[in-house]
Amino acid sequence: MRKYLSACWNLMFLLLLLHMDEYDSGREVLQRQNVEEQKQEEQAVEVQQQDRLYFGSDGYLNKLLSQQEKESLLDAFAIQEHEVYSFLQGPRSWEEGVTWSGEWCAFGVEGNIFGGFGCGLCCMANIYNTLSPYEVSPWDMCEYSMSVSNYAPNWESGAISWRHMREALRSCGVSCGLFHKPQTYEEFQEQMEEMKSAVVLVSSKEDDSYWKDTPGHYVNIWLYQKEDDTVFLAEPGSPENNRSRIPLRYVYDALKTASSYQYLGVKGYQEQNNQWKADGIDEIWNSP
Repeated sequence: MRKYLSACWNLMFLLLLLHMDEYDSGREVLQRQNVEEQKQEEQAVEVQQQDRLYFGSDGYLNKLLSQQEKESLLDAFAIQEHEVYSFLQGPRSWEEGVTWSGEWCAFGVEGNIFGGFGCGLCCMANIYNTLSPYEVSPWDMCEYSMSVSNYAPNWESGAISWRHMREALRSCGVSCGLFHKPQTYEEFQEQMEEMKSAVVLVSSKEDDSYWKDTPGHYVNIWLYQKEDDTVFLAEPGSPENNRSRIPLRYVYDALKTASSYQYLGVKGYQEQNNQWKADGIDEIWNSP
């Protein structure tokens, strides 16, 4: 009897070990998947070597040039405000002949006018055109996003989601990632200092210091200046505020926390990753 009980205990112990091994294996697989997913996100948004000024593999120029001289060279290649695209979305802008508006402002999907949902697509076209050697319209970006992601605007809803936005931009060669609102404003400042651009979702429900009566709206920010803590705003929904400098604090305070993400950060553009390379705007528009 004792022999039988001993054999049973050994069998139960063996089964327990096998179960624990399966549990640990499953947990390790899940952890590996999470780590791999995080690595992919970090790799997608990291600054690529092509985005920096190359000072030589042997470090000769790096040693030869002073820090001030290197910064001057980098400034020479930096984006300037007049080079930033800032498309408008609304039909009124198009009717009044406002610069940066175009025929797309009057287009629609199943009766849903582009002016009511096109803010994110305008921001995406701004980024693609500013960073790449190509030029497309917000409507081109709408059609391309529909072809490379599950983005499907209809009569009821047309705004592009964060994940579809990221998917389409990455297909265009844009290094970008999705971010949540940082706990501190200082962290947000540091992030914007590293980004070339960002698409941010703002809401007057969070803060109405700048945006009024705005439940949710994508805008595009560029060129953070640490000295005065401002950004260059590409505002698709407001011709009056488009292409102005505003305090970064306005953006941080108005970030829509009810959304799954608060902004898409852009690190750069790689030509070799651009699967689109479309060029040319077919619609009539008011070019600057």
